[in-house]
Amino acid sequence: MSIQVSIRKQVSRHFCLETGFESDDTCLGILGASGCGKSMTLKCIAGIETPDEGHISVNGRVLFDSSQKINLKPQARRAGYLFQNYALFPRMTVLENITVALSLSKQEKLQKARPWIARFGLTDLEDRYPRQLSGGQQQRVALARMLIQDPECILLDEPFSALDTHLREQMQVQLLQMLESRHDVIMVTHSRDEAYRLCDELLVMDRGRVLAKGAAKALFQHPGSVPVARITGCKNISPLRRTGPQELYALDWGLSLQVSVPIEDAVTHVGIRAHDFQPLWEAPEPGTHNQVRMAITRRAEEPFEQVLLFTNGDASNPAEQREIWWKYSKYQFQEIPERLFIPPEALLLLRS
Repeated sequence: MSIQVSIRKQVSRHFCLETGFESDDTCLGILGASGCGKSMTLKCIAGIETPDEGHISVNGRVLFDSSQKINLKPQARRAGYLFQNYALFPRMTVLENITVALSLSKQEKLQKARPWIARFGLTDLEDRYPRQLSGGQQQRVALARMLIQDPECILLDEPFSALDTHLREQMQVQLLQMLESRHDVIMVTHSRDEAYRLCDELLVMDRGRVLAKGAAKALFQHPGSVPVARITGCKNISPLRRTGPQELYALDWGLSLQVSVPIEDAVTHVGIRAHDFQPLWEAPEPGTHNQVRMAITRRAEEPFEQVLLFTNGDASNPAEQREIWWKYSKYQFQEIPERLFIPPEALLLLRS
């Protein structure tokens, strides 16, 4: 799939969607906080919403172009859209929901639906109504209804937000299997874990605009800017003062650090992800860089991880320093080290 989007839409007096991107043969994730314009972008592609101006095309076929006055109706766009709540018709059976958009006889609908019913594990559920289905079953019905129409592109709007936590990861794996042969998927999500697990490419949005686009794993490793680092889950970010070509002072932490690459002039902040600290079990040699003595301020326990918040115990005024997050497996070790090491290559150099 090749998709081109360049649109502008004044959604309200205080919010304007102004976004543009291209995507080729990939699963593209659109990541951002609620209200940043992710779902509105998807709805503009599907034809549910109309931009004020711009251009949208899929595989060279123009779906919308304000200058040419082209605006195809949703049913003519061949875009399969999976709504957050699946939008099943409550008074229709599973079979009727799957085949509702097909202009075929009852027998032809049944024949066309059978392979999809089998593929999505809905056998023996054809006569049930949505209220009689689990969340995962409802999602599979909605997917079957979408795919039976042979869409040119697939648009997934927060596909797991309506599922209970215990179903979410299971359905993510199933969705990967169901769509593994397709390379025409755009998925909106506010979950960095979903984006990392499911998407090849990532578009990061904030306040109606694109902040960054690139390979998903590369954006997590090198977010490049403070907003992208925050959206991709970095909890530790501090303004810095450069003290050498590859040395800096983190102002919020009272900590001198060495990095693995030269610090460019545009870099204003340093970040480290909460999982990237390494415990130091022995006293460091004098002059050792990138180590911090923890003055623990808070503790929290998650099902499989421990969370420690601390300040730099060697700072002249540790109480005035911003807290630093450290997350580690609760099965990794029993005792807590006094100091942590920060690998230079793990430090994120960020622009404002």
